[in-house]
Amino acid sequence: MVVRWLVTGAGGLLGREVCARLARLDGAQAAGLLRRDLDITRPRAVRTALRTHRPDVVVNCAAWTAADDAETHEAAAARVNGDGPRHLAAACAESGARLLHLSTDYVFAGDVASPRAEDDRPGPRNAYGRTKLAGEQAVLAGLPRTGYVVRAAWLYGAGGPNFVRTMIRLERERDHVQVVDDQRGQPTWAADLADLLVRLGLGALRGTAPAGVYHGTSRGATTWHGLARETFRLLGADPGRVRSITSRELGRPAPRPAYSVLSHAAWRAAGIEPIRHWRAALAEAFPALLAVERQRPPDTGPPAHRRSGRASG
Repeated sequence: MVVRWLVTGAGGLLGREVCARLARLDGAQAAGLLRRDLDITRPRAVRTALRTHRPDVVVNCAAWTAADDAETHEAAAARVNGDGPRHLAAACAESGARLLHLSTDYVFAGDVASPRAEDDRPGPRNAYGRTKLAGEQAVLAGLPRTGYVVRAAWLYGAGGPNFVRTMIRLERERDHVQVVDDQRGQPTWAADLADLLVRLGLGALRGTAPAGVYHGTSRGATTWHGLARETFRLLGADPGRVRSITSRELGRPAPRPAYSVLSHAAWRAAGIEPIRHWRAALAEAFPALLAVERQRPPDTGPPAHRRSGRASG
């Protein structure tokens, strides 16, 4: 049996991994669409894409992901993160396709120091989280039986810029780095999440995975500071070169959740094993991350500008 898949945002970090996973899947016929191929904010274009490709499963990886920029461009972010999923849900309702929509841990305020369940009440602290919550609500309302929301967090991978690749680069360029130590979450390898999405899509088609909200994050938890130290350790560098700072010292425009740990009960109810522990995943992903990042030339700016750097996700 051939299963037809449509992946939006196929040029992004996660979209690339989903397309790569589908390319290895027997019986999968996948169409990966870049933004130039499909702008999900245009409802007519969305309907045309679904009529052309006739997918059984749509995986929506298209999103406005620049959280800080969303603080001053919330309306623009809302068109992509809120209106876009609504257009996709409407087109999927017409065609009968299942929709797997990617969301974020930022729909929660992060002010509760215990893992958030899938049915916990959201309360975003920033514009990005508000726009992503609007997208969740549109999918769940428009597709109550065939809509799936998968919340991701702290994604990294070889296919695009991300925190782990930044740390690999900064280890070469800086004497030390300063990283926030008061945000706690679950680093997640995009390849692991891509595999999980494919299994969810197949479960949706079989009728074994109920529609609703799932948390697509690794097991375990750490801080950005802890993730940076582990990255240095895997590089064979001294983790002591990673120094801790607070979110206030970093001074990002969009407030971040302090505690972004998500629970995974919905996967087990669907008969799908959640993602493994973040340390095991990072160790497996690391050779590819290192190979990609070491192809980049090092920073050649004045030494005074290379002594330290600040970072968080």
